[in-house]
Amino acid sequence: MSLTAQIKEYALNIGYSKIGIIPAEDFPEYVDDLTKRNDMYGFYVNSPSRPLAVADLKSLMPTAKSIITTVYDYAQKNFPKELTNKIGKVYQARSYDPPPEYINGARSELMRAFLRKVGCEVGEKIVLPERLVAAKAGITNYGRNGFAYAEGIGSFIYLKSFLVDRELEYDNPTIKQVCPEGCSACMKACPTKAIYEPHKINPPRCIAFHTFLTQEGMAGSYIKPEIREKMGTKIQGCDICQDVCPLNQERLKSKLPDDEFLVNVAQDFSLSKMLNMTDEFYDSRVQPLLFNYIKERKYFQRNAAIALGNLGDPANVFDLAIAMDDHEELVRGYSAWALGKIGDRSAKQVLEDNLSKETSESVKDEIRQALSRIEIRGELKG
Repeated sequence: MSLTAQIKEYALNIGYSKIGIIPAEDFPEYVDDLTKRNDMYGFYVNSPSRPLAVADLKSLMPTAKSIITTVYDYAQKNFPKELTNKIGKVYQARSYDPPPEYINGARSELMRAFLRKVGCEVGEKIVLPERLVAAKAGITNYGRNGFAYAEGIGSFIYLKSFLVDRELEYDNPTIKQVCPEGCSACMKACPTKAIYEPHKINPPRCIAFHTFLTQEGMAGSYIKPEIREKMGTKIQGCDICQDVCPLNQERLKSKLPDDEFLVNVAQDFSLSKMLNMTDEFYDSRVQPLLFNYIKERKYFQRNAAIALGNLGDPANVFDLAIAMDDHEELVRGYSAWALGKIGDRSAKQVLEDNLSKETSESVKDEIRQALSRIEIRGELKG
């Protein structure tokens, strides 16, 4: 059996759904696209990930000769409806860049170990354009929503590549658009119109972007009110453009076995518990799913406050009132916004009570704006 065949067979054996291999060549088209849209992708271009470095792949790994790329199907089990309107499926599946102590993180570590065992040097901490790599390797295609699609699976996939120093047998590209002719379901469904033309996404308009990249040191922690209104109850990730896609309907409508871990989580997962979370809730319910981007609790709390505001249920005023005493001004500010969204008499009273004792000017401003919106709605009703 050839080395290429050994590698491919092992990848399938440990749970990858597809595997392809391409030469370790530069990605000028990817760099050119990011550079042209720097106004949208500046947060990424200027990040420690250094995505533009793939313009000269040999500078990252001088011995590189091949890229081995894999597809993992993360939608093999049912996702509880109690979680799907709050958390993206890839995060529920614990498959997005997981730590090695997780089964999906262990899989990539096993792959690295195997490659070394068969004599390959493996590049470390090198960020590759995964969707482009997979398409060049013939194992995925593109949808108008910008996601990669694998034949027989759809877009609920996680891509992982390995840069190695051995020449292998290479696959042929399948860079093409696979959507039904004339379909624009994803573009129409996106609440913020982040998909502004086929295959083109403006991240700062994307709901998923705002759930986890709006942090100090990244894209800034402020979320514009117009975006907050569109976020619904999403607290990490957003699957709207994938859920409406005709190519995903067969999988979405399939009868799949339950993920018993998610069943347990769903039983006691709530937005109010996330807003005023205990250490136990954070350790047992937040971190096991949402370990990817957010390291500070205040951002989870902010997202929960926005979600509770969008629900508009007066029953949540009590929890938001508690959050108005949180030591983080970010939490207090977004809780004030949420109270303004609910806007009943009890919400207004909480806002008025907190305005006089609040010390943060930014939170005071959120309170005043919330009270103003309540007053305007009252006048319109009158």
